[in-house]
Amino acid sequence: MSTTSTVSAGSVKDGAPSAAADAAKRAARQRVAQVWAGRIGLAVFVIGGWQAFTAWGIVDPFFFGQPSGIAKRLVDLFRHGTEFGSFYSNIWTTIQEALAGFALGAVTGVVFGVTLGQSRFLADVLGPYIKMVNAIPRIVLGSIFIVAFGIGVLPKILLAAVLVFFIVFFNAFQGVREVDRNILANAKVLGASQTQITRHVIVPSALTWIIASLHSAFGFAIVGALVGEVLGAQSGLGLVIKTAQNNFDPDGVFATMLVISVIVLGAEWLIGKLEHRLLSWRPPAPSEANSL
Repeated sequence: MSTTSTVSAGSVKDGAPSAAADAAKRAARQRVAQVWAGRIGLAVFVIGGWQAFTAWGIVDPFFFGQPSGIAKRLVDLFRHGTEFGSFYSNIWTTIQEALAGFALGAVTGVVFGVTLGQSRFLADVLGPYIKMVNAIPRIVLGSIFIVAFGIGVLPKILLAAVLVFFIVFFNAFQGVREVDRNILANAKVLGASQTQITRHVIVPSALTWIIASLHSAFGFAIVGALVGEVLGAQSGLGLVIKTAQNNFDPDGVFATMLVISVIVLGAEWLIGKLEHRLLSWRPPAPSEANSL
């Protein structure tokens, strides 16, 4: 009798967490299904309404395009290309410029942000100049870069890097300033050098701020590359958009914008994977834990 009771009690105790875990998984799957249903429903509503309004004559497709026309134009671009080469080569040109500008701006932004965040003297000296450069309209910088370096790839990379730099810099700077001073004091008491403190304390603590800035930074890198291409280029999606605009082709403009959106969403997904890997040591926030 006692053995049977013990086994039954043990089964109940082991079964409770298992049932709770299964319920949590079901709730998570249900939430994912609801989210995707909402996303698809919203897309159907917007695209269907757009198509209906243009078909009924409420919205003029000459100015605003039409979803069916955008789909046909997109297929045409992939099949027959553009007057500047294949559509794939134009996509790759913009991706290269954006990636190079993103890497350059992110690295320099982190370096300057971490350095100035640790040195109040440097922050006070360079702060006004950084704010002055940040206040310059980006289209003016793009024009300056094109005048100085021509219509090649370099001006687009520099313009994309400038846009990325300030986003990453201010987040890295603030992240360093938010590091717990007690932890820094304890590290110094234990004999850590400044390099060790920066590597093992400051950068990991500011990493959440830096990664958060990268989510929006790649979108700005794409914007920088596109603006540079609109101002002057031999190929790229910005040039495709500019040409479609000059030819009064809204379907071509929206088709190219759709491709750009897919690129940015893909980059956002990769950055999310990078964030999960780099911040795997961090315990989940209460909001994150509740959503699991």
